[in-house]
Amino acid sequence: MLQSAGTTTVEALVKDTTTQTFVKDVIEESKRQPVLVDFWAEWCGPCKQLTPVLEKAVKAAKGKVKLVKMDIDKHPAIPGQMGIQSIPAVIAFVNGQPADGFMGALPESQVVAFLERLTKDRIGGEAKDLLEAADAALAAGDATGAADIYAQILAEDSSNVPALAGLVRCYVQTGALDKARQTLTMVPSAKQSDAAVAAARAALELAEQAKTVGPIGELEQKVAANPVDHQARFDLALALNGKGRRLDALEHLLAIVKRDRKWNDDAARKQLVQFFDAWGPTDEATIEGRKRLSSILFA
Repeated sequence: MLQSAGTTTVEALVKDTTTQTFVKDVIEESKRQPVLVDFWAEWCGPCKQLTPVLEKAVKAAKGKVKLVKMDIDKHPAIPGQMGIQSIPAVIAFVNGQPADGFMGALPESQVVAFLERLTKDRIGGEAKDLLEAADAALAAGDATGAADIYAQILAEDSSNVPALAGLVRCYVQTGALDKARQTLTMVPSAKQSDAAVAAARAALELAEQAKTVGPIGELEQKVAANPVDHQARFDLALALNGKGRRLDALEHLLAIVKRDRKWNDDAARKQLVQFFDAWGPTDEATIEGRKRLSSILFA
């Protein structure tokens, strides 16, 4: 174990990687202990806030996890293939595969909690606040209950961005797309690029796309009759996601990527990226999707 706080320890726990060394630094190293990949860029202000927090937390973990940093401007291939569009983005690799992640400059307490969950160490048992309770309800599929809690938060603070973003997602899940669009307009202009808002906007866009494709039954028949009808399979994925069948949608897009990665200007992989944005980095379908996409891309 790496216990000391000397230069050697710091260099061993935190390092930069490149496209050429990514497999060695991340894929192979994560078979020994979890590896965090910090996707960043020099121009990114929030990245400069997050990186010192990550380094401090990783060093405090005393060798239970490592941090690898990748400048997406100097090395765009791998973040592009993995669907990293917003930074800072942190993806945790375990046993050679993406296992968890988050976007945005989280405070130190949340970064520490993330590492505790990742390394299976003690996690703080403090009670959930209203926002956490609403997020949990939404993740469990109780959009109505979550919306009620988000509304309570907004009654006290009408500019609470996470609550506004959560409420948008509630409306999307219940099919109230007009209300979702109206709620998005309530987000302050300075916060329009916030990760939670971007995810909510992506979810709304996907729901609107799903309304433009045919019925699921007809699309399934087309795919069954002609498995290489990539457009029908692509439309089916959109329709399935619109009904909340994320893993089924994932299967169809991954099938296109596997059979013909460059079809329609890489449309299937790009659509997967939008799915990941909308579902969020910790969603089961996002984790599974990134893992399987990584297996295809790096095979």
